[in-house]
Amino acid sequence: MIKRLVVDGVDTLLAPTTGPTQAGLAFRVGFADEPLARRGITHLIEHLALHSVGITDYHYNGATGIEFTFFHMQGAEHEIVAFLNGVCASLRNLPMQRLAVEKDLLQAEANGRSQGVADQMALWRHGALDYGTVSYPEWGLPAITADHLRSWVDRYFTRENAVLWVAGDAVPEDLRLDLPSGVRQPTPAPSSALPETPAYFCGSAGGVVWDSVLPRSAATWVYTAVLERMLFRELRQEAGLSYTVQTDYQPFSTDSVIVTAVADALPEKQGAVVGGFVDVLATLRAGRIDPADVTAVVNKRVDAMQHADDVGARLPGQAFGLLVGREVQDVEQMIADVRAVTVADVAKVAAAAWPAGLMMSPARGEWAGFTLAPSRSESAVAGVSFVSLENPSETLVVGPAGVSLVEGGQILTVRHQDCVIVRAWPDGGRQFVGADGIVVWIEPTLFADGHTAVPAIDAGVRAEVRVDQPARDPERIPKPQPHVPPLGAATTEDRVVGMAGLLFWWPVSLFFGAIAALLFISLTTDTEEAGLIIAVALMCLGVTALGGYFIRRSARRRRFGR
Repeated sequence: MIKRLVVDGVDTLLAPTTGPTQAGLAFRVGFADEPLARRGITHLIEHLALHSVGITDYHYNGATGIEFTFFHMQGAEHEIVAFLNGVCASLRNLPMQRLAVEKDLLQAEANGRSQGVADQMALWRHGALDYGTVSYPEWGLPAITADHLRSWVDRYFTRENAVLWVAGDAVPEDLRLDLPSGVRQPTPAPSSALPETPAYFCGSAGGVVWDSVLPRSAATWVYTAVLERMLFRELRQEAGLSYTVQTDYQPFSTDSVIVTAVADALPEKQGAVVGGFVDVLATLRAGRIDPADVTAVVNKRVDAMQHADDVGARLPGQAFGLLVGREVQDVEQMIADVRAVTVADVAKVAAAAWPAGLMMSPARGEWAGFTLAPSRSESAVAGVSFVSLENPSETLVVGPAGVSLVEGGQILTVRHQDCVIVRAWPDGGRQFVGADGIVVWIEPTLFADGHTAVPAIDAGVRAEVRVDQPARDPERIPKPQPHVPPLGAATTEDRVVGMAGLLFWWPVSLFFGAIAALLFISLTTDTEEAGLIIAVALMCLGVTALGGYFIRRSARRRRFGR
């Protein structure tokens, strides 16, 4: 049984445990709260707060997630008191002398972190705002100052925006949560970068990823587990197409979850994996679900909840729920809710999941009912044009409203009013990111008179989105390379000239080739003029060979251009 208490103005959850005593202090702040130009500020505060704890032999940790940041400790009562009291004191007075060092440590941590196959899903669903920022590196770190940190702590690391949980017999008497006063911070409203769903985008060749936004419920959890069982059976056990098949149930906001499914694929099996994936989703929507699958996942879930309750492992999840406005749930009621889920309930969730779905596919997905997610802009800004030194068909447009890169009908635009970050290098290189996730890279060295564009580019950039970068090694600054037309770059003129060449040289080659053949045949019956006949035949063969050369050139020009 979980008890609700208040300790120093902080909501507190207490539950007995059969294991070691544990405690955690959670705050309702995470990556989703950070603007991209300050991405990493919460993680940086977590690191600074833990620095004051020092090096110890007991088990403690901190973690920053999408919506929550927490500090956790397992040990004796006096150790828990020392840890949490120290964290609160550090939040009150962050060790700013460690700022540069901790930034470097975070960069080193990021360099050692491998990218997951599903990491880009949030960007495509939400863009570069709120829940989409989790797809981006901690690009804001260079711009974060001590004042930014203090302001962030005053807003988010307050007693009203915190929940304490303790797995043990009682809250330690000497615990003092000396936190500033504030207000409970709501989760951000999720943005959307998808005009239509279900949608897809072409991504990594290493696998297929699908996700959907659904209501938080026991039925949704059971659906997630049943989906994994059916995908595993279809893609691995029966078809042998995938080795790793996984699903994930990730709560977000107050009443929603993101359900994600991942299956790896060899390059030659990608199409089959996509097909199997879509078939399983359709099977679930149609209600063709083995009741044994539902029973199996329900029993497994019930066992896990009973064990978690015994060792106090439900407390962190209940604390996070309390921070977003959910009531504390009794384990008996949670178990009853899971056991009440039926095949029909799972099919109902599946029907709701499909229209909100997003798939990352190695190949196109229109055939399966998905709409291609936008990856280009509809229009360019009005302004001054700068032609690429590498590709004359590519143009940089700089105007008062923003910047655009235009190549043929392909347009990338970031308008200043929608820009969420501009990464700026001393040599003039700029990276603009729009709220929709569109990126415009500007390297002045690659455009005619490109350096004259930099002042105009910077003039419209808001100070709060600019993040200055360290100077680059001169060898890393791009230099223009000669333009090599890609295969398939034939113009209309090339196609017309190429076809004309084929229409002329094919008949010529056939005509002179036929004459040469007839002349050589005539040598078998008439040898009086053999020398003349051979000379004329060789001349005809020469014209035929020349025709073959021009036929090949004409065909290539018709397909690939000059």
